Amino acid sequence: MARVKGAMMTRKRRNKKLGLAKGFWGSKSRHFKMANQQLMKSGRYAYTGRKLKKRDFRQLWITRISAGAKLNGMNYSTLMHGLKKAGVEMNRKMLSEMAIHEPEAFTALCAKAKASL
Repeated sequence: MARVKGAMMTRKRRNKKLGLAKGFWGSKSRHFKMANQQLMKSGRYAYTGRKLKKRDFRQLWITRISAGAKLNGMNYSTLMHGLKKAGVEMNRKMLSEMAIHEPEAFTALCAKAKASL
């Protein structure tokens, strides 16, 4: 029986990695070993970046809610506590969108939070 060598699959696998490394600087886009190392590192950066993105957006939403609350004579923590006591189940993303695009509705929520405190 003939011996099977993996030339085709090896080349396919290497070309796939080199394709992913397209646009990297210098040897990192041309040499398989360096491209492979850089892809592993890039993967770690991407993983970390996805976690940081969540953190950054939450921070942005809280800042926007805080600014809207200050316009209504409250601070962020008392607003959130009041909303929780009032039974308003709304996430921070939606609250921040309300604070920007629908200030009247946000003011009504603030009034509701004040009343529950």
